Amino acid sequence: MSQNLRISIAQVNLLVGDIAGNMQHILDAITTARDEQHTDVILFPELTITGYPPVDLLLRPDFRKKTANAISSLAKHVKGIDVVVGYPCEQDNKLYNAASLIRDGKIISTYFKHRLPNYGVFDEKRYFDEGTEPCVVDIKGVPVGITICEDIWFPEPVNKSVKAGAKLIFNLNASPYHLSKTHEREDVVAQRIHENSVPVVYANLVGGQDELVFDGDSFVMDENRIEARAPAFKECLYPVEVNFDGSKVRVIKDEKQAQRLSEVESVYSALVLGVRDYINKNGFKGVVIGMSGGIDSALTATIAVDAIGKDRVEGVMMPSRYTADMSVEDALAEAKLLGIEHRVISIEPLFTAFTDSLKEEFAGLPEDTTEENIQARCRGVLLMAISNKKRKMVLTTGNKSEMAVGYATLYGDMAGGYGALKDVPKTMVYRLADYRNSISPVIPQRVIDRPPSAELRPDQKDEDSLPSYDVLDAILEMYVESDRTVEEMTASGYDEDVVRQVTSMIDRNEYKRRQAPPGVRITKRAFGSDRRYPITSGFGANSWQNRHKDKS
Repeated sequence: MSQNLRISIAQVNLLVGDIAGNMQHILDAITTARDEQHTDVILFPELTITGYPPVDLLLRPDFRKKTANAISSLAKHVKGIDVVVGYPCEQDNKLYNAASLIRDGKIISTYFKHRLPNYGVFDEKRYFDEGTEPCVVDIKGVPVGITICEDIWFPEPVNKSVKAGAKLIFNLNASPYHLSKTHEREDVVAQRIHENSVPVVYANLVGGQDELVFDGDSFVMDENRIEARAPAFKECLYPVEVNFDGSKVRVIKDEKQAQRLSEVESVYSALVLGVRDYINKNGFKGVVIGMSGGIDSALTATIAVDAIGKDRVEGVMMPSRYTADMSVEDALAEAKLLGIEHRVISIEPLFTAFTDSLKEEFAGLPEDTTEENIQARCRGVLLMAISNKKRKMVLTTGNKSEMAVGYATLYGDMAGGYGALKDVPKTMVYRLADYRNSISPVIPQRVIDRPPSAELRPDQKDEDSLPSYDVLDAILEMYVESDRTVEEMTASGYDEDVVRQVTSMIDRNEYKRRQAPPGVRITKRAFGSDRRYPITSGFGANSWQNRHKDKS
């Protein structure tokens, strides 16, 4: 006898550690799915009750106790709908990344995650023990195998479920976004379907959590085809339907499913969501941004306005003796296009005060990057003062290309609470600016067309100190994301001297990056948890023998 099963994928935005708030979120979603969508089962993401990743909160006994109380309380509230929800489960003095089926006030069955990721931004083996047994549950006559996130990337967990009788796989995820992640997920799920001939319901978390952004983009795949897809980067309850004829599950295609985003559209959406959630979840009234008239600050301000609205964004132009008139004009034009509060505060009196105070200390020494850094630090002091007084967070404007090679000033332009572009290469900055202008004109074209400059000395250009950004970003991707050697990069056609210059700058500026604020992660290898290099090292360009003076 044929049987339809209606599933609501709960693509929810949660707050790590807010167990009470997350519980209310869960209960509201259950009510909507049951009463408005008339759903048979609602599927939540991985570790829904705690949010993901809870990291060392999991080491706290009081946190684990509150989580256990929460799942017991949740079970009592479940009536008239099946619920599959993720949470940390303590059993026999072990902690598991778990998912349970709850029905009519009772926990019916629980699955423990088999594969624990321990690479990149993941540290699950630090906290959890591995499960070994499959979990197949009957939901309205359909045998459903439950798996969690990393399990889908390996053949065994799904294969075990199918051998145990599963005709449909639920996969609960907290899968963070990076470039090309959508394609990677779909390829992996297609491989599991090819191996086992069962459809997969892939439910993913959405929202920003510190550096991570979860893009949602939940989907249902059957026979290597996407039959239903939830919108990316948006919280929603997404209903899907499958039919079970007693031997095989067939997914009923959603003709109105969301479309896959382009690369640049997905990056921009990730930046907006990451910035919005960092500001709002940490309770900031708004942000203040140093507006230089350059493309990085213009794009940062645009992202901020799209994230939290123009009334919560303030731009401050801080010219010096080296600032071109067009920079002041372009910063003002950008502020007017965005409709944000904007003011001009000269750093000249501060800079003069510093240099006068240091006159004896610097006697007989030529001007160098020291004076450049003093200017940047004057700006940092002003922005942090405004931040303190107005309770607004400083949103930094540096991009990944600059952070990689240390083309930034500690306690100057690096001072702030969060970096919108921290993991965005400069070449992508230009693509994002063009993309955002295609929606509505918010960044003056002259800002995009001008050669980038820090304007800390006369007629300064970035390419006075760096290779062209096309070359720099290509080397950066090969060295940081792919661990290519100098010899391999040179064999790819890049000048050996340039490659050695760039890799040396990357290696010896690890100490700066350790002191940078967090920022949105959009690549596979962001600086921080993804790439953990020693500051003090005897290997390669970072060894003390190879160090030389740089801009700090």
